This record gives sequence, structure tokens and C-alpha cells, in this order.
Amino acid sequence: MRSALSFGAILLIMAVAWDAAAITRQTFRTGDGVRLSYLESGREHAGRRPTIVFIPGWAMPATVWRRQLEALGPNHHTVALDPRGQGESDVPAAGYTAQRRATDLKEFLEFFSESLLVGWSLGAIESLQYVYMYGSSRLAGLILVDSSVGEPPAPAPSGAFKQELRESRERTLHKFVQALFATPPPEHEASELVRAAQRMALEDSLALLDYPFERAHWRKIARGFDKPLLYVVTPQFEAQAARLKKNRAATQVEIFRHAGHALFVDEPERFNALVEKFARRVAR
Repeated sequence: MRSALSFGAILLIMAVAWDAAAITRQTFRTGDGVRLSYLESGREHAGRRPTIVFIPGWAMPATVWRRQLEALGPNHHTVALDPRGQGESDVPAAGYTAQRRATDLKEFLEFFSESLLVGWSLGAIESLQYVYMYGSSRLAGLILVDSSVGEPPAPAPSGAFKQELRESRERTLHKFVQALFATPPPEHEASELVRAAQRMALEDSLALLDYPFERAHWRKIARGFDKPLLYVVTPQFEAQAARLKKNRAATQVEIFRHAGHALFVDEPERFNALVEKFARRVAR
């Protein structure tokens, strides 16, 4: 069952604008006993239309989705998960595999009657793994954000990045965080993301970069997805988007040409409008 943090459902982030949704933090326990944390807004809309579920990328906390929770909460039940080892969730000694993380996601989605699943980067890959293992029956649709989906061309190998992490983890993470954005965040925000990225053990974080699947595995899942699919990318994945569109004509593709990898932070208004429109479409 879901449970609140101490003091009940604590107000985590005060709304900046008068019409922005308040955000609270909640927790639940997975089948293997790990306490996972998530952010929530718009609970009063639960059940009226699909819950919008955001999954962050590698080592990142759910708070990266703050602008989405604030903007979408007034009209939609909206949640953002801290996967195991990330954000405010427990940091267990095991479970850093695609299969276990997809199972965590399955157990999370069981709280909601129907979900619009939004995965960014590694979160997109893990969303596809969820579909592979558990199907699409609980989903109204899927939004994949700036992630490889197994189409050509393949992204550059991550071997050098992993070696840099082993040699100087903090310095490498600072570079990684800065590279996520077209407009670098304030230093205190960047430092907080670096701190968050170091919560799990180094080797566990590296395991998340090394899932043992051929690229065709992800390609087959994406092409075969039987609900509405929105693929939102920066130019690094534009060619993959074109190939997916060619092989799955119903795919909606949107390209953010002037944003960084965290495009929903760089251009939140445009991204939020896309999600809002897509959410209303799949709720019909």
C-alpha cells in the first residue's frame, strides 16, 4: 500500500504561480521490500482520465519533472517516480536490472486504473521493458523522450563515460549534468543533481548503463506497441525517429532542435503542451 512520509503527505514544493499545482511526496513498497518514493500532483483528478506517470533518466531524481507536475497537476493526476537507488527512494544492494526495474514500474502502475507513461532516456528504455514483460493493458499511451529505441544509427558506445566515472566520479557527473541542458542550471541545482546521482553504489549505477539486450530488442517493442506513441527527441535521435515513423506509421514524432537532452526542462512550456494534448487524445 502507498504510505506518506512523516507528517503525512508533506508539501514538497510550493507552487510558484497561483495556478500551479502543489506537489506532495508519497511512498510505497515493492514486492521485494524496497521503499520507493514518488511525487504527486492533482490527486483530485485520479480516475477521471489516465494518470500521467513520469520516469526519469539514469541516476536522476523525480524532481527533474517539477515543471511538468506543476503545470499538468491542475487538470490531471500526475506522478513522477524515483526509481530504486534514485532521488528519495531506498538504495538497496540489488535490483539494478532491466527486469527488476520494470517490475518496480509494474507494481507502481497498479495504483492507477490507467496510465499515460512518460519515460526519459533510461526511463524510456525501462518503459519499453515494462511493455515487453507486462503488456500494454494498463496503459493509455506511451511517450518516449530523447532515448534510443533500437533504430539505426546506434548511439556512441558508453565505454569512455564509464571509465571516466571510475576514475573521477564527481567530476564526470558534473560534466554529465551540465551537458543535459542547453542552458546550464544554477550551480546549486547542478550540485544537487550530482549529489543525487551518487546515491547508489558506482558499480550499480554502471550496471544500469549496460543492460544485456541487442538493439533489436528495443526496436521490436517500440514498433509493436499497440497504443498511441509519442516520440519526442533532440536532433541526436532524429534519424531514429524517422526510421521508427517509417516502420510504425502511427507514431507521432516531435523534434526539439534547440534543447538539450533534458528538453522538458529547457522548453517546459512546449513540452507540457505536447503532453497535455496527447493526454487528452488518449483519454477519448
